Formats: sequence, C-alpha cells, structure tokens
Amino acid sequence: MIDPTLTSLAPADAAPAPTPGSDEIIPAVLSATQEVFATMLNLPLESVTPHEEASDPARFDGVVALVGVAGDWVGTGRISCSAKFACQIAGALMMSDPYDSVNEDVLDGIAEVSNMIIGNVKTFLEERLGSMALSIPTVVFGRNYITRSAGVLHWNVVPFRSGEETMEVRFCLMPNTEKSHTHHASTCTCTCKRCS
Repeated sequence: MIDPTLTSLAPADAAPAPTPGSDEIIPAVLSATQEVFATMLNLPLESVTPHEEASDPARFDGVVALVGVAGDWVGTGRISCSAKFACQIAGALMMSDPYDSVNEDVLDGIAEVSNMIIGNVKTFLEERLGSMALSIPTVVFGRNYITRSAGVLHWNVVPFRSGEETMEVRFCLMPNTEKSHTHHASTCTCTCKRCS
C-alpha cells in the first residue's frame, strides 16, 4: 500500500487552483522574511513598498540566492543583497560578529537563510495549492552579473531595509503545465513511461 502522504495525484476532473496573485504572495514573503530575521538572525528589518516586475533584475553586484519550487506549481525564489550585508547576515546566523569578506561560510549562511525564507513562503502557499518541493539553494557572488530564471513572466518583489543595508526578495509561481503527478522513486506504482 502506498503512503498517501507521498503522492500528490489529483483526480482527473479536479479543477486547478487559481494562480496566486501578489495579494497572496507578497504577504507570504513579508511574513516569512520578517519571521526569519526576528527569530533566527535577531536583525532589524523593515519592508519597503512591494511591487511587481515583468522582467528579470538588471546587472547586480553582491550575493544572490536562488531556490526553485516544484510540484503542481513551479517557480523561483530569489534573495539578493550586498556582499557587506551577506557578511552581516551570515555572522548573525552563526551568532558571531559579521564576517570580514564573502567566503564559503557566508555563501552557506545565505543559502540557509534563503532556504528558510522561501521554504516558509512555500509552506504558506501549500495550504491552498497542495504539496510543493524546494531545490537546493544556488548562491552566486560577484560583480556586474545577471541572473535569469527561464519562463518567468513576472516577479513579486519585496524590498527590505536593515539599517543602511538593503535586501530584495523576489518570488514567482506558475502552474506546472508539464507535470501530471509527483514521482517518489520506488513508491510510485503508476504506469506512465517514466515509472514503468
């Protein structure tokens, strides 16, 4: 017998949930980010006016973390900040002074913080949209570079300020048009080409 918590097979006649709009996503991002900063980092954080953008961000200097979301809904969470703020965040996560420069510990810290924030957004949205999974975070550090998430039509953008530093959390989500159901290795008993 298959554990029903391991599959997300929806009845064929089930109507898909409407695509969540900025009225759902932005409050989820605000809440998730503020919770992580208050409980895990003990850093002050205030939001700046959230908005939507139809394009990928421009060239950037600093640290960017990308976390993919997959399931019946797919998307990306993107967190970006300056190198200096990344060092401060990683230090706060480790309950130490800010790091002097970006190193592996700082990149790992930003990966962990992005995983917590985007994971909390995912958990909030799962209440209505069903189970989703997260990818392992990818963290990039450099100068004058561009990141791009293929297929993203628009971003929900929530800027934040902490003292003199700024951070931006972006999130996009859309229906997965190529997915019929979730596969769980040896537990899947369907007869599709992938599992047979």
